[in-house]
Amino acid sequence: MSEDRSVERLSVAEAAEALGVTRDAIHKRIRRDSIEHEQDEDGRFYVFVDTSATDAERSTDVSIDDRTDILIAEMRDRIQSLEEANRENRRIIAALTQRIPEIEAPREAPQEPRESPTEATEQPGRVVPQAQVEGPQQATERPWWRRVFG
Repeated sequence: MSEDRSVERLSVAEAAEALGVTRDAIHKRIRRDSIEHEQDEDGRFYVFVDTSATDAERSTDVSIDDRTDILIAEMRDRIQSLEEANRENRRIIAALTQRIPEIEAPREAPQEPRESPTEATEQPGRVVPQAQVEGPQQATERPWWRRVFG
């Protein structure tokens, strides 16, 4: 070990706090043997932590916090611009819907005088459709688009 590196023997709880992780994370590292450690007679684990590394990790954590703050600020700006665009779209839709004239009910076309059933049967050779013979039923026989648009 070099002189500029200081290694401390810490309990699992102290090591977890120093490294900024949970106790379970330290125990998993011990099981994987990915961290220097020792066990005393009572079965307690102690971890050797390089304190200079923790300073570097803390500075890394600060940079992570800085990046997180930057990302949060960017997301807030993005949300604000989307909300402004949404307000503008609503304003445009409201203006357009006010310009649409109210739809008027179709006016009924003047009805042509119809032949009575007796007049139709008096003419020989003429076939009179059933719709012309019965007046009220004629409205239901007309196609819907004729009833709507006349």
